[in-house]
Amino acid sequence: MANRVFRSSVSGRFDGYEGSGTQTRINWEVRFARAGVGAIISSWCGVDRRGYIVPGYAGIDRDNQVPFWRELARRVHESGSKYILQLAHGGRQRDIGGIEFRAGLSSTGKRDPLNGFPAEQASPEQLAAVVRAFADGAARARDAGLDGIEIHGANGYLFTQFLSSATNERRDEYGGPLENRARLLLDTVRAVRQRVGEDFHVQVKISVTERGNAFLPWLRRGNTVEDSTRVCRWLEEAGADAIHVSAGNTFPHPLNPAGGLPLKEVWKNYDGLISSGSTVFRNYLLYRTPLVNRIMQWRWERPAGEVEGANLVDSRAIKQAVSIPVLCTGGFQTASVVRAAIEGGDCDAVTIARPLIANPDLLELWRTGHDRPPRPCSYCNKCLFNLLESPLGCYDERRYGSREEMLEEIYAVFDPPPF
Repeated sequence: MANRVFRSSVSGRFDGYEGSGTQTRINWEVRFARAGVGAIISSWCGVDRRGYIVPGYAGIDRDNQVPFWRELARRVHESGSKYILQLAHGGRQRDIGGIEFRAGLSSTGKRDPLNGFPAEQASPEQLAAVVRAFADGAARARDAGLDGIEIHGANGYLFTQFLSSATNERRDEYGGPLENRARLLLDTVRAVRQRVGEDFHVQVKISVTERGNAFLPWLRRGNTVEDSTRVCRWLEEAGADAIHVSAGNTFPHPLNPAGGLPLKEVWKNYDGLISSGSTVFRNYLLYRTPLVNRIMQWRWERPAGEVEGANLVDSRAIKQAVSIPVLCTGGFQTASVVRAAIEGGDCDAVTIARPLIANPDLLELWRTGHDRPPRPCSYCNKCLFNLLESPLGCYDERRYGSREEMLEEIYAVFDPPPF
């Protein structure tokens, strides 16, 4: 890698409903490769149709998807960056359910607590099929000429639903003590490693601190740093090459992406979920109810000055426990903060999403002497809540000279067009 900065997993709904990739996806990824990041971690990439979180994201669950990823890798490599495909399964946590599967597989039959998406407790046979799907996806990624894969074990998706003491209430070999709750993830890492060999990069993303009750106070807290430290040691033994540190046992979550809860953006975009989850309409009304929505905002929001590097304490704990590299996400956009984190032993590299959406030329700004961009990311999270219905981009109009300038930047992802 040219440097220790990764573009973290982030994307809009740029692809086909059934998981095919598009020119727009290539444009999106090449933008950051040309900007000089050392590596790009792809957006959430499904290994199984039942595990897709939302239609419109390119998948890796079929052989006929390999040529798209091969072309994307070629274009990214031309610009000097590496490309890591994030393999994922949503379990019961989905944004839009799609037209194929009403209930997501999970460790539990209970609904997703935030949006009320239905769940089916997965059988051992179904879990074995999930493991095979990840191994197959990793093999396709290698065939496509990608530089590695990341297994998404964080932020409330399927593996978190098994790892978390706040969610997993099973009484079989996949529930109970931490060793059992980690079984599915560890089996998956071993299967992937066996399938792709020792010379292909495999990293795992994990929520080190879950804080399951950060937004909804009646929920349980979930796993602690001590729990996650043990899991990361096991992941290294199972064959992981690196650990990617995140936080929160849902997505979104007050810890990830930390920052604002832009109520107007939530109102405009959240209504599309009403037909999918049993508690979405309740949430929609609460988001629009004065005083109540301010309480929700108060529980969610974190001052901008507390966002950057918020996961470094957890990252340091993991780095001290394992001998493989540790990546850390968390709003990084200040060169001196990144340099101090790496040189001080908090992590080996940083991953960045929102600040690179706000300033795709962030690394060039650092190279030319700016410690922090003149127009930094405000962590308002308008990008996050717009992506369900609108193209992904920075929607903080305060950062632009005009609304037209903002829209021009957002629409730039569609250039060049497919034909």
